[in-house]
Amino acid sequence: MSKKAIQDQWTEYGTMCWGCGRNNEHGLQIKSYWDGDETVATWHPQPYHLAFPGALNGGIIAALIDCHSTNTANAAANKAEGHELSSEIVRTYVTGSLFVKYLKPTPVDTPVTLRARVKEMKDQKVTVTCSLYSEGVECVTGEVVAVRVK
Repeated sequence: MSKKAIQDQWTEYGTMCWGCGRNNEHGLQIKSYWDGDETVATWHPQPYHLAFPGALNGGIIAALIDCHSTNTANAAANKAEGHELSSEIVRTYVTGSLFVKYLKPTPVDTPVTLRARVKEMKDQKVTVTCSLYSEGVECVTGEVVAVRVK
């Protein structure tokens, strides 16, 4: 697994996002790492992330999948062209669509793991699939289509 988080490679341009920005002190501050051909993030819910007693809020889950997937898309697209995120960002992708399927309630008292991989990469978009696990059980699946912006 890579030692430096994708989010920590961004120039200041991409550091304020509520879900993944390292410079947003009130945000979720997820950290995504390459592990072979997929990215992995582990995040620790807090009691105030509840939907109802014991279960993680669905909006928080959607934000986790969105941010982990768009960071995967950006890292993969720049990597495919031989660019590092910490250098001048050549390609930037943002969420074009987000699909989330909740398979079962996600416990709020244990860390969650996100695993994402690029499904398809084209010139103007990258499609990423992502799953969220709690204690090894798949609780949520998602797909993000990230579109290129200038």
